[in-house]
Amino acid sequence: MQLLADEGVESAIVKILRTQGHDVQYIAEFAAGSDDIDILALSAEGNRVLITLDKDFGELVFKLKLNHVGVVLLRLHGFHPEAKANIVSEVFLKHQEELVGAFTVISPGFVKIRKG
Repeated sequence: MQLLADEGVESAIVKILRTQGHDVQYIAEFAAGSDDIDILALSAEGNRVLITLDKDFGELVFKLKLNHVGVVLLRLHGFHPEAKANIVSEVFLKHQEELVGAFTVISPGFVKIRKG
């Protein structure tokens, strides 16, 4: 799967997804400090699902109706980076196909996938 990880996403998450065979571009590695609108456009242009910690992407997708390939919002505060990586990894293994075109929220013990 083609993914774009926002710069706030822990490197442990990027590493585990890459290990699973996903093609992950990481904003922290090539465009740190980019504006949210530019990041969403980058993900759409590259046909990549965006992984982020930033709730502002919900407004960009639902209120402003900006084009996107899919957004995965991580709400895993308080977890160790390795635990977060394992949770995200499991969600991608179970729900990979559903994440495209959806706004997904991953919380402890809960995954909400909203299409459209």
